[in-house]
Amino acid sequence: MKRLHLFEFEDQAWFPDVIRKGITDYLDFFAKSVSLYKPIIPILKSGIEKSKSNKIIDLCSGGGGGFSRISEQLSSENLQAKIILTDKYPNLSAYSKIANESNGRIEYVETPVDATAVPENLNGFRTMFVSFHHFRPEVAQKILEDAANKNMPIAIFEWTERTLLNFISMMFGPVVILLATPFIRPLTFKKLFFTYIIPAIPFCLMWDGMVSVLRTYSQKELKEMTEKIGAKNYKWEIGREKVNASLGILYLFGYPEQ
Repeated sequence: MKRLHLFEFEDQAWFPDVIRKGITDYLDFFAKSVSLYKPIIPILKSGIEKSKSNKIIDLCSGGGGGFSRISEQLSSENLQAKIILTDKYPNLSAYSKIANESNGRIEYVETPVDATAVPENLNGFRTMFVSFHHFRPEVAQKILEDAANKNMPIAIFEWTERTLLNFISMMFGPVVILLATPFIRPLTFKKLFFTYIIPAIPFCLMWDGMVSVLRTYSQKELKEMTEKIGAKNYKWEIGREKVNASLGILYLFGYPEQ
């Protein structure tokens, strides 16, 4: 399948918060249900060690969904890492709630952070969870170059791998969210209305899911991108970690060689 950089609702500043929140709540519920990020915990541990810091600087954090679970999984591995959420357009209300519920394990930056030019004071292991595909190739490469040139490790994680099976599975998103919504907290009237009366949440979830699959970079494309980066003593690893029989997480891990 050829990569297509199409329109996603969640990229739009005008997109209603109630629908955006409904989508991110479902994605958080899904991640917890399948222990989505458990297979990549070893990569996170390695990145933290290579950064010589206990900080994970997450770029393009969006609504922050899933980080509570990631923090819990790191703690279960006796790794007391502090996660710092950042975004060019930070969702401060969502970040504040997540931080307040994290017992000090999660913090956030209130000011905008550009992933292509991360401020020098934000030193640590950089991560991007299911957000790298939002960027066109020239911008995506600048994100990687900024990490490599500043000698900071970075890891990109995408579970929307560009395969026909993933594309087809996204078509069933509306059915799944209709069944799952009663079990997703918080359960609000607005969420129920835009799920069952006017099904904007299921429709937008399906569309953005299919487009995300079409936007996600392949392992070959990631390799070609890293080969254009001339940072010395910096290594790149590309691979796929299996979550279950049908789902995997594609990753790109870059770090300075010791």
